[in-house]
Amino acid sequence: MKIIDSISLAVMVVLMTMITSTGSAQELEPRAYRTMPTGLNALAFVYVFSSGNVITEPSTPIEDLEAEAHTIVLGYVRSFGLFGRSANLMLSMPYVYMSASATLGGSFVEGDRTGWATPRARLAVNLLGGPALKPKEFAKYKQGRNLGVSLTVAPPGGQYTSDHLINFGTNRWAVKPEIGYSSIRGKWIFEGAVGVWVFTTNTDAPGGFTRQQDPIGSVQGHISYNFTPRLWMALNANYFTGGKTTIDGVEKEDLQKNSRVGLTLSLAVGRGKSIKLAAHTGAITSAGADFDIATIAYQVIW
Repeated sequence: MKIIDSISLAVMVVLMTMITSTGSAQELEPRAYRTMPTGLNALAFVYVFSSGNVITEPSTPIEDLEAEAHTIVLGYVRSFGLFGRSANLMLSMPYVYMSASATLGGSFVEGDRTGWATPRARLAVNLLGGPALKPKEFAKYKQGRNLGVSLTVAPPGGQYTSDHLINFGTNRWAVKPEIGYSSIRGKWIFEGAVGVWVFTTNTDAPGGFTRQQDPIGSVQGHISYNFTPRLWMALNANYFTGGKTTIDGVEKEDLQKNSRVGLTLSLAVGRGKSIKLAAHTGAITSAGADFDIATIAYQVIW
């Protein structure tokens, strides 16, 4: 059960970039920097339901934009040793069905769409407190404090066309370096992570414009408790700011100063299998997507 607990939510990355690019900073990922034994594979099937509104810039003709999305994410993780340290590589691919309604130019409009959203790859390495150990060695290892780094890359993939104001995919690269820390004290685990999303220029933004976006800095914290070796719960919160956009040289008033809070529950349901439930909502939203999100994931480890 210790192996199941250590890999925990490594493959349950919630990808909500299908509404706007502001979703890139909304991650709430408890136990993302826990040490894992080497040579493990994990496959996750994730369903995400989201519902809420997108806060648009006052100068746009779109008002009262409400959206509901159903997302299926397939995630894969491989753990290995890197220069003697515990490391893992995660790949994920989401497919989305979304329905939305809004007021456009004084008229009510609505519609739905399906398609592939932006894929992601994430490489994480434990620098301190995370030696590369095989499963038998790991079973005897007592984790304490961990310090790790990661790099997430979101390529210009997914369904995208400049004819649509709302796209599932992106026509640019996004990269996020991050540093994370965790401390285990009995049944409690305290975690924190600081990162920044950096974006390339979209030269074919909706309407045929060139769109640039400033970096988005983020910080997240988690407090989790192990009720049993098979069951744990985490309280999650984050804050992210930045992301002002420039369209054809004109700077928009869309600076983000947003925060989200949520809960995660993980239960082992058999050897190498677990189910995870998660929910989070916007606590503070100045610009971007203000969504309620519920997630269920089934994970298999071998």
